[in-house]
Amino acid sequence: MKKLILIFATVAICLAAQAQEARAKKPTLMVIPSEAWCFNHGYTEKMDNQGTEVITPNYKVAFQTNSELNLVISKIGELMTERGFPLKDMNLEIKNMERINAMNRTMTSKTSGSDIVESSLDMLKRQANPDIILELDYTINQQGPKKSVSYNIRGLDSYSNKQVAASSNTGAPSFSADAPTLLQEAVLSNIDNFNSQLQMHFDDLFANGREVTIGIQVFSNSAVDLETEFDGHELNEIISEWLYQNTVQHRFNEMNSSENFMFFEQVRIPLFNEKGRPEDTKSFVQGLQKFLKAAPYNITSKVDQRGLGQAFLIIGDK
Repeated sequence: MKKLILIFATVAICLAAQAQEARAKKPTLMVIPSEAWCFNHGYTEKMDNQGTEVITPNYKVAFQTNSELNLVISKIGELMTERGFPLKDMNLEIKNMERINAMNRTMTSKTSGSDIVESSLDMLKRQANPDIILELDYTINQQGPKKSVSYNIRGLDSYSNKQVAASSNTGAPSFSADAPTLLQEAVLSNIDNFNSQLQMHFDDLFANGREVTIGIQVFSNSAVDLETEFDGHELNEIISEWLYQNTVQHRFNEMNSSENFMFFEQVRIPLFNEKGRPEDTKSFVQGLQKFLKAAPYNITSKVDQRGLGQAFLIIGDK
């Protein structure tokens, strides 16, 4: 009986410690101007995505030429830092990103020779790896000699792009206050509720894993496909079983499958691997890649990351 009580007490202590750790850990944030703000102020650039012209925000020019934006972003960052939320500086990340972008321009696919196409925001997410993006849109309202600020902030999960928190308001008019001060006054009345939404989402990630999408494809020259059998089990079954064993609480949703294609949504991967290092979509799929490379499968494959929250395993070649 005493041994049973001791076991229950140990389990209770472990669960309490895990809950306390989850509450103590804050999500990492990065504040960015919204697409609408960039488009309304003319901060855009054109990209050639395999023959299709795509217009995307030009964050670099926005930060270099709009001093008000820098002050406003800094003010939001200051408010979040004061409340214990770690923050990534977008302006500094853009400067680091330029070096990576220069290298990517020289890279091509081994098989098709196609260029790497990646938006500025995708690159920022991959490099800075924030848990949550704070997308800020604001407008300065002129009412005679008075000014006020209307704002909208959306908290977006950087892996799934799902909205996890939101706050909007119009502050009181002022004769003399500058834009950052007006924004601070408008935000303060809602910030605690907004932060609670962010923390609630992060607590869910901590308990139930990060949500990503994973695809499986087969090269045309592959000797195996997803219906190839190993010890009486098709490869698609083997992959599904690996996901079942390695996702948090066995949570994933298989959307489509054929002999050459599988697609999984709402795949919950752990925030940290067994060594305590941050886990991301690419490293998680690399675990599947190593599993299939070993006997009895001996399958060669390539991991193709397509945004921070999506990766494909392409079977049969590198």
